[in-house]
Amino acid sequence: MGFKRYDRGMSFMDMELRRIWGKSRTQRLLADIDSHVNWEPIDRILVEAYPVGKSEYGNRAYPPLMLLKAVLLQKWFGIRSDPELENQINDRISFKVFIGLPLADPSPDHSVICRFRERVGHKTMEAIHAELLTQFRSMGFSIESGMAVDARLIESASRPVSTEKLEKLREDREKQDKSIKFQRDVESDWTIKNNVPVFGMKEHTSIDVDSGLVLSTLVSRASEHDTNYFQYAVLKGIHGEKFPRVVYADKGYYGRFNRRFLSMNGIGDGIMRKELVNAKLTDFEIRRNKMISKVRYKIEQYFGLTALYHEGGKARFTTLVKEGWDRILGAMAFNIKRTILNKPKVQVAMA
Repeated sequence: MGFKRYDRGMSFMDMELRRIWGKSRTQRLLADIDSHVNWEPIDRILVEAYPVGKSEYGNRAYPPLMLLKAVLLQKWFGIRSDPELENQINDRISFKVFIGLPLADPSPDHSVICRFRERVGHKTMEAIHAELLTQFRSMGFSIESGMAVDARLIESASRPVSTEKLEKLREDREKQDKSIKFQRDVESDWTIKNNVPVFGMKEHTSIDVDSGLVLSTLVSRASEHDTNYFQYAVLKGIHGEKFPRVVYADKGYYGRFNRRFLSMNGIGDGIMRKELVNAKLTDFEIRRNKMISKVRYKIEQYFGLTALYHEGGKARFTTLVKEGWDRILGAMAFNIKRTILNKPKVQVAMA
C-alpha cells in the first residue's frame, strides 16, 4: 500500500500565497521550527516502525512524519481534541504548510490521528526524543551538564470514584473483552497533596539543569512514591556519552538506596537532606539545601509552563500507556520550542 505521495511543485494558489507568506507570527514560528529541526532521521525512525498494509489496492497511508508534526501542533497551540486539530489544519494555511499537506487537500481525519498514537509505540517515541536531544546538543545545548529529577501530580481525565468502586471497576474490566473501549479511568488512584485528596497519575521527569531541556518523562499511578522512580528517571535521562556530573532532587528522594545508586555510578549527590526524628539538619545541610533549590528551579519551570499553557497538570487520556506517550510528545514539543527561543543566545556564546 505504501504512503501518500505529494507533488513538491507549487500550484498557482501556492505561488500566490507565497507572496504574503511569513507576515504572521505563527507562520514565522513554524517556518523557524521547520528549518531548526532535521526531520530526515526522524522520518526514517517513523517509517521503520510504522506499519502499513502490503496490498496494492486501497487508500495509501498518510506519511507518519506528517502525523507527528500534526500532533506537535496540537501541543504548541493547546488543541485539546483530535477533531478540533482536524478543523484547525483545514482552517489554517500555516498548519498545512508546516505538516507538508497541499493547500487543496483536506486534513487527515481525526480517526487517523488517533490511530497514529496506537501505531507508533512508546519505544519509537523515545527514539525520536533521543534523536532530537542529539541534534540540540550539536547546536550547543547541554544535555549532560547536570540533571534535576522531580515529579508532579496529574489530575485524572475522568470523574473521581471511591477506592471501593475503583476496585470493582478494575475487577469488571479484567472479566471483559479486551477489545472493548473503556472511557472510565481505572488506572489512576488516590493520593494526598497538601492535605487534599487527589485522584490521578504522576509524571516523573528529569531535565538538564543548564539548558532546561527535558531528558526523560514517565507516568505512574498517583500513589506511587517519587523515590521509586528516581533511578529509572536518571538512567532514561542519559543521552550523552557520559553520566551527568551531579543529580539534584528534593527531600522526597532522600534515602540510602538513591544515594548509593549515585555513588556507585560516580554521579555527584545533589539530593536535599531531610530532617529526621532523631537527626536534625545541621547549618551546613540547611545552606546546602538552599543552594540545591536554586539549581533545580528549571524543572519547576518546566512543570509551571506546561501547566499554564498546555494543561500539564491534567491528564488527557485514561490509561498510563496513552498518557505516557502523550507526555513524551509534550517533552519533544517543549524542547523544540525552548531551543528555538534560546537559539540566538547559544549561537552568540559559541561564536
